[in-house]
Amino acid sequence: MRTVGKVRQRKEQMSERGEKEREGEVERSAHCRSSPTVASPPAEETTAQEGGCHGGASLEPPTATLPLTTSCSILLLYPPITLLQAWVFQLPQSEQRSTSCHLSSGLLFLPSDFPRLTSPSLVDLLLFFSPLSRTMGWRRRGGRHLPVSMLLLLGCVFRRDLAQTDDSGKSVYFWETGPWGRCMGSDCGPGGSQSRAVWCAHVDGWTTLHTNCDQSLRPSNQRNCFRVCDWHKDLYDWRLGPWNPCVSVSSRASGAPRPFTCSGGEEGIQTREVGCTLKSDGSPAEDAICEYFEPQPRLEQACLIPCPQDCVVSDYSPWTACSKTCGTGLRNRVRSVLVPPLFGGSVCPNLTEFQSCKVGPCAGPEGMYSLRVGAWTPCILPQTRTTRQAKRRKGKGQGDKDPETRELIQKKRTRNRLNRQEGSSWDVQVGYQTRDVTCVHRNSSAVARNLCSPREAALTIQTCVMPRDCQLSEWSDWSTCSEACSDSDSPGGRRLRRRRVLQIPTGEGAECPVLEEREPCELQGDAVVPCAVYTWRTTEWSDCRVDLLLGQQDRRRANLTGLCGGGLQTREVYCVQANAELLKYVNNFQEKDKAAQPVENRLCRGPVPERSQLCQVTCPVECQVSPWGAWGPCTFESCDEQSAKKGFKLRRRQISNEPTGGPANCPHLVEALPCDRPVCYDWRPVGLDRCEPADRKPCGPGTQMVRVQCVDSNGNPADERLCSSLTRPDPSECQVPCSRDCVLSDWTVWSSCSQTCSSKTAEGKQLRTRSILAYNAGEGGAVCPNSSSLLEVRNCNEHACTVYHWQTGPWGPCTEDPSAPNATSAGASAGLAGCSQGVQTRKVMCVRVNVGQVPPKKCPDGPRPSTVRPCQLPCRKDCIMTPFSEWTPCPAACDAAGNAVKSKQYRKRLVIQAPSNGGQDCPEVLEEERECQPPETCPGVRWKTHKWRKCQLVPWFLRQDRPGAQENCGPGLQTRAVSCRRLDGTQVDVGECLQLARSMPALTQRCQLPCQDDCQLTNWSKFSSCSADCVGVRTRKRALIGRSKKKDKCKNTQMYPLSETQYCPCDKYNAQPVGNWSDCILPEGGRADGSLGLKVSAVDLKECGQGYRYQAMVCYDQDGRLVETARCNSHGYIEEACIIPCPSDCKLSEWSNWSRCSKSCGSGVKVRSKWLREKPYNGGRPCPKLDHVNQAQVYEVVPCRSDCNQYVWVAEPWSVWKVSNVDLKENCGEGVQTRKVRCMLNTIDGPSEAVEDYLCDPEEMPLGARESRLPCPEDCVLNDWGPWSRCSLPCTKSNGRVRAAYTLRSPSAGRLCPDTTEEEPCGLNLNCFNYFYNITDWSTCQLSPNGVCGQGIKTRMLDCVRSDGKSVDMKFCEELNLEKKWQMNISCVVECPVNCQLSEWSTWSECSQTCGLDGKMWRQRSVVQTSRGDGRPCSSALEQWKPCPVRPCYRWQYSAWSECRVESVVCGHGTRYRNLTCFVSDGGDRDDGSQVDEELCGGLELSVDGDKRIRLKEACTLPCPGECYLMEWSDWSSCVSICVKDAGVDFGSVRVRSRAVVAQEPENLQLCPDQAWESEPCSGGECFEYKWLSSFRPNTSRPLIWCQRSDGLNVSGGCLPTTPVMDDSACDPPCVPPTSYCSEAGMCMCEEGYTEVLSSSGLLDQCAPIPILEIPTGGDKKGDVKTSRAINPTLTTTTQPGRSGRTWYLQPYGPDGKLKIWVYGVAAGAFVLLIFIVSMIYLACKKPKRVERARQHQNNRLKPLTLAYDGDTDM
Repeated sequence: MRTVGKVRQRKEQMSERGEKEREGEVERSAHCRSSPTVASPPAEETTAQEGGCHGGASLEPPTATLPLTTSCSILLLYPPITLLQAWVFQLPQSEQRSTSCHLSSGLLFLPSDFPRLTSPSLVDLLLFFSPLSRTMGWRRRGGRHLPVSMLLLLGCVFRRDLAQTDDSGKSVYFWETGPWGRCMGSDCGPGGSQSRAVWCAHVDGWTTLHTNCDQSLRPSNQRNCFRVCDWHKDLYDWRLGPWNPCVSVSSRASGAPRPFTCSGGEEGIQTREVGCTLKSDGSPAEDAICEYFEPQPRLEQACLIPCPQDCVVSDYSPWTACSKTCGTGLRNRVRSVLVPPLFGGSVCPNLTEFQSCKVGPCAGPEGMYSLRVGAWTPCILPQTRTTRQAKRRKGKGQGDKDPETRELIQKKRTRNRLNRQEGSSWDVQVGYQTRDVTCVHRNSSAVARNLCSPREAALTIQTCVMPRDCQLSEWSDWSTCSEACSDSDSPGGRRLRRRRVLQIPTGEGAECPVLEEREPCELQGDAVVPCAVYTWRTTEWSDCRVDLLLGQQDRRRANLTGLCGGGLQTREVYCVQANAELLKYVNNFQEKDKAAQPVENRLCRGPVPERSQLCQVTCPVECQVSPWGAWGPCTFESCDEQSAKKGFKLRRRQISNEPTGGPANCPHLVEALPCDRPVCYDWRPVGLDRCEPADRKPCGPGTQMVRVQCVDSNGNPADERLCSSLTRPDPSECQVPCSRDCVLSDWTVWSSCSQTCSSKTAEGKQLRTRSILAYNAGEGGAVCPNSSSLLEVRNCNEHACTVYHWQTGPWGPCTEDPSAPNATSAGASAGLAGCSQGVQTRKVMCVRVNVGQVPPKKCPDGPRPSTVRPCQLPCRKDCIMTPFSEWTPCPAACDAAGNAVKSKQYRKRLVIQAPSNGGQDCPEVLEEERECQPPETCPGVRWKTHKWRKCQLVPWFLRQDRPGAQENCGPGLQTRAVSCRRLDGTQVDVGECLQLARSMPALTQRCQLPCQDDCQLTNWSKFSSCSADCVGVRTRKRALIGRSKKKDKCKNTQMYPLSETQYCPCDKYNAQPVGNWSDCILPEGGRADGSLGLKVSAVDLKECGQGYRYQAMVCYDQDGRLVETARCNSHGYIEEACIIPCPSDCKLSEWSNWSRCSKSCGSGVKVRSKWLREKPYNGGRPCPKLDHVNQAQVYEVVPCRSDCNQYVWVAEPWSVWKVSNVDLKENCGEGVQTRKVRCMLNTIDGPSEAVEDYLCDPEEMPLGARESRLPCPEDCVLNDWGPWSRCSLPCTKSNGRVRAAYTLRSPSAGRLCPDTTEEEPCGLNLNCFNYFYNITDWSTCQLSPNGVCGQGIKTRMLDCVRSDGKSVDMKFCEELNLEKKWQMNISCVVECPVNCQLSEWSTWSECSQTCGLDGKMWRQRSVVQTSRGDGRPCSSALEQWKPCPVRPCYRWQYSAWSECRVESVVCGHGTRYRNLTCFVSDGGDRDDGSQVDEELCGGLELSVDGDKRIRLKEACTLPCPGECYLMEWSDWSSCVSICVKDAGVDFGSVRVRSRAVVAQEPENLQLCPDQAWESEPCSGGECFEYKWLSSFRPNTSRPLIWCQRSDGLNVSGGCLPTTPVMDDSACDPPCVPPTSYCSEAGMCMCEEGYTEVLSSSGLLDQCAPIPILEIPTGGDKKGDVKTSRAINPTLTTTTQPGRSGRTWYLQPYGPDGKLKIWVYGVAAGAFVLLIFIVSMIYLACKKPKRVERARQHQNNRLKPLTLAYDGDTDM
């Protein structure tokens, strides 16, 4: 138990230590040393060191066993956190004969998660080696894991740990060192020092005292080092070596390449050397120096080794004709190389195939010999002329020529010298060259010359141009940098240097290289000024104008006045140079000198500022006043002065909505009426007391007192003492009826006055009524009055209709206040501002209504308005302008001929602030123009050719020995000088023409000096004129000269024709349209304002209307060749009128009138609408949201409020009682009373006019009839019931309300009066109501009546609502003091509909093609202002095109090479020629072009397909009969990409050409040269695939098999070497069915995936496809799915061998057509499986038996069963 506990405890300690070490808390260094001991340094001094053990030797993985040897070292390789580190445990060395400790020194690798052992114990190694032995296969049959060798090992390790030395006498302690520290020191460089830790360690890894180690062996802990400083960065740098060749990863790992299947390329690694070096001399330095500044660059990188690419050749050409016309010859067929062999691919096969041929026997002897010319020797100079002249003059006298002759010779030489170009650079040296002419045999051997048949002698010597390479001067100094300032954003400047041509290349000399070099440059130094920065500037915004915005919507409304609301303001945008030190842009434009000079807009970058924006013109608020109040009493103008005898009656009205500008803009608010007897205070009746009969009688006549109140002139209560001087109203008479008297009701209140004033024709009247409540009792009682006495009428408003009021005029302009002190000086001191305080005046006059102005005394002075008010003078603004811009550059002032053309230049300035309020006006001149100064000389250079010199022959002394040579005739060479001139004729350096002009004219040409025997002819004359085109012929002639007229050979007109005839040119031209019609283009106007490019114009552009569309015209001549369109009298276009439809906006009707408010009391809604008149089309402004029902109406609904007292019910007095039960004596009983009830409009003066009854509240309509009992005499009579009292809140039935009446006539004795009060309970929503506020929803945004869009307000209404939901008068809620917490108005914005604004069209672009039929020109415009709201959207046509005028495409083109020409001999070195001809085409791919006159290509540079090196002749070889030779180079093959399609790998593109061998004699095949091919890289190659194809030849059983490229070309060498199609020539009959092949047994079989179907005769009839059963293997990830799937065998598969399952083809039929045996076995197995499945289903469905309790109890003791799902679907 103790041992187990120790082991367990040790395990826990080891696991804890391992966890700590994995977390990085403890780091140790392990060193592989040759020393027998190793120790661990202290934790704070340890580090990881790189390197392997034993000098970096490679370590082999551990083996399964540890063999016994004489060494006792075990090297435990144990990886720490980052690096592999090694621990060495030295086992004690025993004697040689001892067997106790002889273990291998092999390597033992520990797992990475194994804890590091500082001092391993036995328990440690037991715990370690126990699982290790199982891992390494150390297991015995009995199950024990530790073999004997392991026990010996453990015994060796833990033998005497504490001894100072081991058995051999070696110390168990050794010195250990840590890593070197950082280099320290005060000086930079090699004077630094660094230190490291040194400690003494035990072999077991633990640290001990220094005294235990040998002090003599102690390592040094300090050393000198190189201290790196920051400035060393400029001295040292990494040196990167070239990348080594790519090495395969597999061969690098195993040491030898492994065979593999290449699929696109093999992964590899390439390395390089990297080292730190001193920059100055490249000497190596320590890597630590460079690592201080930059990490070491990578030493290796991944690469790809391409697969070998075999040579691919084309198919053979047809056989050539037999090389002989008789006898045995050869015929050849050749092929060319399509893809060269690359990356170690197989070499190209033979490109030529020979076949002997024999046409027939020769009739005579064959020609065995041929005359062959050799190649011309290099050009050499003959002996100098001075040497020959010196020899010639030795025998001649010196005075042969007289002085005149010598002078003439000197003049001639001077003239010739002036005629040629000055300087030696143009000297063309003429030399000579020779060639050999030999006689050769058919076997290519040289024989004697006389064996060849004599022919005309070939030229063996000729003049030539000595080759001289182009010689250039040294480079000039670099020019100054083109960038004169520094700018971080710009790409920088460029500088250039040039060199001059010292010697023009002649002969075959090297062409001149580039004469000019450019390179980027940057300015250096502190004096470099920063570049100018350009930025956008804007003028001030114009005034906000509503008409601009309204004109976009409907131009008919653009001229309306008084518009307000949303508007548009514009400004101009221009570009200026922004210099931060000198220019500061001032936004308020108050200083003229701060405005910057405008420049071209193209200099400014970044977005262009907006040139228009929405703005707001404040809508004026109209003054709204209340109705007039009632006339007040007659009062003095001022109660303080009551001396006047007359006064005024005043009536007033209030401002209900204050206008813009204050109350002064409202109409008069007070009207006055003159009156007599004015008073300031008066008694006002407020009620009557009860009637008191006289003499205290119970009834009869009496009086009643009037209750009064003292009020002022405004009706406000006042102290009664102020009315003490006035007489109180007298008591009025009244009647208290007795029991038998007639009873009348109280008088009603006086009605409103019928007139507001009185005139001669109209007087104001008021009336009141009363009714009979009970009749008198016959005799003895007061009799009821007649009906006229029941109505009283009185006069009212008796004053005349002479109403006066003060009327004000409009306020005048704001002017300076002359009464202000120092007004003038103040204005002057204001200076730039020009702002001060001023005054406004207006006219005030007294006006009589309906009459006009009257004297001011007619109006009261009290309410007189003021005539003067202060104001703020507007600030004066002067005109502010930009300075003039720079003059625009003069355009190119030269035409194509080099003549100066007049042109103009412009400059412009802009108004950035318009004058206002009396400021200084702007000058009228905003743009200036002037004539451009024409250049003295137009730019451009041209070549000038000088006169041809005399034809120069080979010196006679060199050719005098040649057969047939004559001294002064024969072929020669003549030269001329060429100079470079400006267009004005001045001479310039030839380098300018080499760069700017066309190719240099020829300096030499062949010439012929005629000999005496030669035929000499004049030059051809011009062709005769034609009388008409296409009619007749024209001729030209020449004639023989001199002796040639008499020579017979010269008279041979076939050899020397003297006339030529040709048909007259037929200039018939045919014009026809070509291409599509262009866009419809509007005609362009004159030059726009923004043509200078100084501002962004804001003008509206015409965008619709009539325009034109164009179609290009093409002109052909009678031969179908393209010519200039002018030949067809056409300007190049067909024009056709077209229409760009103008956008039509959505058109709506005007707003209808507002409907009446939907509620007569409280808040409702009112509606107005617009009807759709016209829908939008062609991109017009869209319609607003229409009614979703009929999509044709636009509604606007706003809340409204109706005064609940606006309409009132007015009831007339009750009629006379109509008693139904009439007692004639008493005149009383049950009866009925009626009255009229009308709905009337209520005004401040009372109900005025009757309206419809529905406008009044029907619930409040008074009764029109009532039934009651008419009291009899002596009955009690009461007046009508008074109003009900108000129920107290809350409404409960416990509360009640009452109403009362009082007795008008007391009853007689014995009779009683009814109750004078009546009470009823309060019921909620019956007679008692709660009240609360109700807020409506927000209205739509409402604008001013003149507003278009912009700022508006939203309103909502507050209602007082009764608890039954009925809206009532606001006074009910106000009486309850309910809280009002809602905001009733908020501001809002109606989005202004802004139309899209487009810029002007740009200028037409250059033609997309310089010539041809398909050229197009484009122009664009951009969106300057996007549409907003319901504005007109932007047009999609932001780009337009039109065809370019058709121009013929001329080009220089080579003709085909001629046959190789050898002068007058059979074979040898010759020359082949080709011509440079002018071709015309229409630029299309299908038009190869037609040849035309060379003059039409005169304006083109001499180049063919961009190649300026024109080669019209080249050397060639004409093979001699019987000679084997190389053909000419084939054409370059198409560009082929070296790639693998499936892998997506591309190694570049290449094209190739080849030369095949042609043989003529079978005997000379061994002398044939080697075939040749050359390749070059190209771009845009196509990636091809190759596959085998086969077909059956007719009448043969052998199939034809070939390789085909994916473009359909038959090739050799591209397909895989394994041929899928077998040869079935051994089968008889042959295997004809598809997918069949001939087996080795000579039987026709089907390929894999097909089964044989035999005919009745036993022969193969067809191959039928069969299903494939794919059985996965263990390596297949899909093997867990236990299903089989049938796949189509005809489909291609990407499965590679060994990577997925095996595929077995089930073939049920044997070769004899019968079923195979295994088919019967499978059928039997399937039957057995079916029986098994049925049995399992039966057992699963069978009802289980009841399990016994004991068995169940026993099962409960078993362990639970865990089901693991293995992926099988059967689970």
